[in-house]
Amino acid sequence: MNDRDWEILKVLHEKQNLTQAAKALYISQPALTFRLQQIEDSFGVKVAHRGRRGVEFTSQGEYLVKYAKEMLLQLRQTKEQIWNMENSVTGILRLGVTGTYACYRLPSLLSQFIAKYPDVEFNVTTGWSSEVVGLLYKHEVHVGVIRGDHDWPEQKQLLMEEPIYIVSKNKIELEDLPRLPRVDYKTDPSLRSTIDAWWIENFSSSPMISMQVDRIETCKELVYNGLGYAIMPGLTLKDQPDIHTIDLMSKDRVPIRRNTWLLYRKESLNLTLIKTFIEFLTFCSTFETIKRD
Repeated sequence: MNDRDWEILKVLHEKQNLTQAAKALYISQPALTFRLQQIEDSFGVKVAHRGRRGVEFTSQGEYLVKYAKEMLLQLRQTKEQIWNMENSVTGILRLGVTGTYACYRLPSLLSQFIAKYPDVEFNVTTGWSSEVVGLLYKHEVHVGVIRGDHDWPEQKQLLMEEPIYIVSKNKIELEDLPRLPRVDYKTDPSLRSTIDAWWIENFSSSPMISMQVDRIETCKELVYNGLGYAIMPGLTLKDQPDIHTIDLMSKDRVPIRRNTWLLYRKESLNLTLIKTFIEFLTFCSTFETIKRD
C-alpha cells in the first residue's frame, strides 16, 4: 500500500462510482479497477462490490477507508510541519470558500497573495456555507470563508458586512413588490431565511415569483434586462451602476446586513503559512472597510 492507494480508497468511497472516481483521480477506469483488485489481494479481503447501482463497500472496506483518511491526514500534517520548520511561507493552503465570495472576492485576493509569496499553492473547494463548515470539521481544509451565521466552536473572525438590496432595472416602489414579478435563485439557507423573514415582516401576501433559476448570475442578467426584480447581497452587484437598488431594512429602519466570516482552528496559527494568510485576509478586510468608510 502507498499514499496513492489511500487516496483511491478515499475518493472511491466518496463517489460510490468507478467512472466518477476514475475521473476525479485522473486515471482510466480499468486502471482503477486493477488497482482496487491489488488492494483487495494485499489484504486478502473484499473491499467493495461493484454493481449496476455503483460501488458498495464491505465492512472491511469501510474500516480501510477510515484508516486511509487518517493516514492521509497524518501525512498532510507531517508535510506541513516539515515546511513550517523552515519558517518560510511555503506549502499548500487548503481553503473552503462559499461560492459567491469565491466568485467576487477570492481571485483578486489569491493573486495578491501569490505575488507576495510565490512558493504557495492553493487547493480551493467551493460550496454552500454549511458544506464549508463540514470541511473544517473533517480537517479537509485549513481555513473556511462562509457567509451568514453558522455555529463554529473555534476561531471566528468577521471579514465583511454588506447590504442586501432589492434590485431592479428601473425604479420601483417598496409597497408594489407583491404585485411585481420577482426572479428567484437558489441560495444557502441562511440568506433564504433572512429574505423570507423580511418578506413576512412586511407583507401579508406571497411574492409573485415569475422565474426560478439555479444561479445568482442568471438571476442578475434577467433583472438587468427588465424581466423582474430580485433580492440580492451587495457583493454580487459589483461594477453594476445602471440599476436601481433599495436597501433591505427591518421594521425599525435598521439596514439588514449579510456577514462574511473567516473560520479556522487556533492550532492552525502555529503554521507559518496559515498564520500569514489569515493575517493577510484580516488586513485586506480592514483596508476595504476603511476605504468604504
